[in-house]
Amino acid sequence: MLISDDQLKAQVLKAGLATEQALSELSQFAKDTSIGFTDALIEKNIVSDENLGVLIADYVHIPFIVLTRLSIPEDVLRIIPEKIARKQKVIPFAIDADGIKLAMADPTNVDIQNTISKKANLRIIPYLVTERDIENTFRIYKRELQTVFEDLLKKEAGRVDSIKDEAPIEKIVTLLIEIAYQDKSSDIHIEPQEKDSLVRFRIDGILHDVLFLPKAYHERVISRIKILSRLRTDEHLSPQDGKMRVKLEEEELDIRVSILPIADGEKAVLRLLASRFGQFSLIDLGMNEEGLKKVNAAYNKSFGMVLSTGPTGSGKTTSIYAILKIINTRDKNITTIEDPIEYRIKGVNQIQVNVKASLTFANGLRSILRQDPNVVFVGEIRDGETAEIAVNAALTGHLVVSTLHTNDAATALPRLIDMSIEPFLVASTVNIIIAQRLVRKICEICKTSYTIPVTELVKNLPEDMVRKHFGDKPEIQVYKGRGCKACHSTGYTGRVGLFEVLEVSKEIRKLITLKSDSDVITSKAIEEGMITMLEDGLAKVARGVTTIEEALRVTKVEKL
Repeated sequence: MLISDDQLKAQVLKAGLATEQALSELSQFAKDTSIGFTDALIEKNIVSDENLGVLIADYVHIPFIVLTRLSIPEDVLRIIPEKIARKQKVIPFAIDADGIKLAMADPTNVDIQNTISKKANLRIIPYLVTERDIENTFRIYKRELQTVFEDLLKKEAGRVDSIKDEAPIEKIVTLLIEIAYQDKSSDIHIEPQEKDSLVRFRIDGILHDVLFLPKAYHERVISRIKILSRLRTDEHLSPQDGKMRVKLEEEELDIRVSILPIADGEKAVLRLLASRFGQFSLIDLGMNEEGLKKVNAAYNKSFGMVLSTGPTGSGKTTSIYAILKIINTRDKNITTIEDPIEYRIKGVNQIQVNVKASLTFANGLRSILRQDPNVVFVGEIRDGETAEIAVNAALTGHLVVSTLHTNDAATALPRLIDMSIEPFLVASTVNIIIAQRLVRKICEICKTSYTIPVTELVKNLPEDMVRKHFGDKPEIQVYKGRGCKACHSTGYTGRVGLFEVLEVSKEIRKLITLKSDSDVITSKAIEEGMITMLEDGLAKVARGVTTIEEALRVTKVEKL
């Protein structure tokens, strides 16, 4: 360990990031939830991952590097094979007259330094890098799946076009899952076509074609997936849903499986529930400081409702999980009812909806309230019955956290009223509403800047908003990714949230009681300081986090 917890606490105190009391409570939180103190600092939004790296590097007097901001030459990268780099958590990023500059999660690992030094016959200069940063940078080792697949067939069958009974189906399925995991895919689509089988990965919300399988392999790949998921291999005409667990070097990966018969055969979609996707803090997700303060005040109340809104795939559940992990302490009984349970949280009682067993959101929520809970998470408020029980729970001393499908924060309020909840009850129970969308982040490896006239922006955006974030210059500097191997030539890697945090104030409670429409409520919230998703998007464009096109795409503003 580079630095002990006590030494790190001293650094945090010295930097003025937290009080002794807060750090004492944080230590107990880390102990209760069995996570490291460094992880707890990030989970509780006390410090960002990068700033944590800077604190530790300053203490141990080792230079700190952010790899995702660098362009690493291919010949330098290949000094260390990918397998060793992943296992040892090291990446060479430059060579000069002094030697090889080596980014390391653990710069005290002299064995790997000596090994590389002997192999390259050069001196090693260690740099500290955070584990999250180095994991993101492993993308640049990206292997083209089609090439890897063909190499596998050559090795196993002797030639690419050999379609034999002994084809390595087990290895093919494992290969798909491993590379999808390394590419940070959320889903694998295996689609039968007339002449072949198409494999696509959903990365950062976008589907990418990655492999064409010979049609003769398709049925056997699907059969292998069914066996791993404990589904019926003799059923080909009905949809089937299942799950499997695959052991990778990094973790035991849970996968949700859906099989659906279509015109050319059976299509499989595998949802990868990687634990790393559930490890984000609100800072990681991109919530601004003002929003964080409001959300912090809301979830520290012992009653009321915290709602997260947005369309499917907007990151609502991830944000709720980030909040649950913050408030998850031993003195609270936190119970959830979800469909499905996406990530496990230690110390939280998580219930899976099971319609066949009459365990619906409404029935489950009734049962939860007899379990003496402090905090209840309802995966989604879908109907009036669930809404009524949730509101009553929030009125009777429980903190209720849930999600709703609405386009913005203010629309959630009339939506609850449409579910036959009395306006005065909505006004009394809802503490805060978080609306969000996900935008793709610019790839740091191929990031470049360019200028555009302000007149182009103000054609479709409020001029005062543009001036606020970009100034009064006739031309403004913005950023984009050129496209490289690490980002699949898209110019983007990873995603970040655009947030709109509506705090239900006294004035807004009055508007709710009067059944005011969402536009009136939004106007009042903006008057009281709410930052809209569009404005949050422009702020992230100005900082070079995302592009103008992405911000406009997800906020439904007409493109320039």
